[in-house]
Amino acid sequence: MSTHTALPTDLVAGTWTIDASHSEAGFSVRHAGISKVRGTVAITDGTIVVGEDLTVTSVTATLDPSTISTGDAGRDGHLKTSDFFDVEQFGTWTFTSTAVRAAGSDYVVVGDLTIHGVTRSVELETEFHGTAVDLYDNLRAGFSASTTISRKEFGLTWNAALEAGGVLVSDKVVLSIDASAIKQA
Repeated sequence: MSTHTALPTDLVAGTWTIDASHSEAGFSVRHAGISKVRGTVAITDGTIVVGEDLTVTSVTATLDPSTISTGDAGRDGHLKTSDFFDVEQFGTWTFTSTAVRAAGSDYVVVGDLTIHGVTRSVELETEFHGTAVDLYDNLRAGFSASTTISRKEFGLTWNAALEAGGVLVSDKVVLSIDASAIKQA
């Protein structure tokens, strides 16, 4: 096994299930050109299959856009409508990796992200935080990842012009994931 495909020494090969109660997907987007709105979306399901090296390692995840929370009920309601995520028609978001590679001491997980019925390839800059045994004797692994996407590339084009120029919602959205996964027997 070459070092460019090596796994962290404490990440055991096998199937790991993402623990939804200890994992979260977040986003931030520039609002009115002067501030950022941050929010979360629940990760409802996910699996990490760790192979003998990175070339045979994969990640899948499902998110529920109806759980969007930005701390403002009115904004959350608007995000769920057909102006944005149209959760009635597009009730799940998915990610399926197509490659995992080392990037210095971190990793890049490349995959297909589907939001609003549109699939685009993204690269998640990923950090492995190690493993630990929890109070119930589960072996857990921790990860964080981030990427930047274009709303428009996912068909999310709603906006409003501002009197001073510019638009209400920027095109660039930063996505971040914090995940805890449990090794399956």
